[in-house]
Amino acid sequence: MLTIGLKDAKAGLSHLVDKAIRGEFVTITRHGKPVAALVSLEAAEIAHRTIRRERASFVSYLRSFPGGEFERNHARSRDIEL
Repeated sequence: MLTIGLKDAKAGLSHLVDKAIRGEFVTITRHGKPVAALVSLEAAEIAHRTIRRERASFVSYLRSFPGGEFERNHARSRDIEL
């Protein structure tokens, strides 16, 4: 993975885009800290689909197990002295 400063990235953007198209990941830093990444469109779409994937809630996950029928406890919660 190539790491490059923002100032240098501005100067050589065309070259960096070519590297991203070839599948390389380019990390762009500002003041020595990574702030952005330049990747191919294909890699960005894969990441976007992964992030956007709907996930079941924890309760739905528990209910998917055999015998996952839960009864609600209607008893009052304990009083706590703070």
